[in-house]
Amino acid sequence: MSRRFHLHGQDLVQDTSTGLVWPRSANPLGYPLSWADALAEVADMNRVRFLGCDGWRMPNRVELRSLVDHARRQPALPAGHPFREVFLGWYWTSTTNAGQPAYAWNVHLEGGRMFYSRKDEFRLLWPVRGESSVLPRTGQNTCFDAAGVEIPCAGDGGGSGHDGALACGQDGAQRRGLPWPEPRFEETASGVLDRLTGLEWASPHRLPSGLHDWAQALRLAADWNEGGTGWRLPEIAELESLLDADRANPALPPGLPNTQSVTVDGFWSATVSGFDAAWAFVLYVQKGAVGVGFKAGKEFAVWPVRRG
Repeated sequence: MSRRFHLHGQDLVQDTSTGLVWPRSANPLGYPLSWADALAEVADMNRVRFLGCDGWRMPNRVELRSLVDHARRQPALPAGHPFREVFLGWYWTSTTNAGQPAYAWNVHLEGGRMFYSRKDEFRLLWPVRGESSVLPRTGQNTCFDAAGVEIPCAGDGGGSGHDGALACGQDGAQRRGLPWPEPRFEETASGVLDRLTGLEWASPHRLPSGLHDWAQALRLAADWNEGGTGWRLPEIAELESLLDADRANPALPPGLPNTQSVTVDGFWSATVSGFDAAWAFVLYVQKGAVGVGFKAGKEFAVWPVRRG
């Protein structure tokens, strides 16, 4: 078993890289269900102390993505992981798609993509518990019902049934993770420093123009010479760290300067798909989705980054 994961008995696994605790079975219910029903099931798990514990929740998109190893496939989980009954399909997160709130984000564990599905579609539930001292919040502060209608975020957990679960179980109410610094972004002589991650990004209004294939993207980022050296094409987890799950078109925080200049659909990452090396991961920055692009295609833009 990987040193990253620690077994608590036979049924609980702690991820030492994040501090979060997951059921060892990645399909503890044994069947898929809608988003609202999944939230209600988590509430029931807490009432009956599932696996001897309470404090369970549906993971938000940052928490579920933290398990993904984009270099691996079938499943896209770290080598030596101890999990069982891993389904090579879609898993719900508690994070609503801000651009289409009748949809919620889900992760595909066959290859590590993240996209959104209608909340009345059927996906699997993999609950989580515990607090992380390293994972940030998603930025989502708004709550929606299964039809996409905005509802109050009730954080006290006082509701019952589907209504109570919808009110207090979703990402907008839970807001788990490290709070963002205030202000989060600081303009520098050469770009924008993200004080949450320590990464310095090229200024959005000065990005390399045009769409490029992956090899061109790597060269353009490495040759970016504004303010010195060290620029490169970001990994997909770095690109995704820029997202604000409460926003869309683009799904970027309002404190990031010049976001109105980001009009492209997506940006290349340096992360090669573990499913097929002819493809690399892409951040669809308008939607907030994580997918893959064919390396030879001139379809995506370049956003250089370096360690601040």
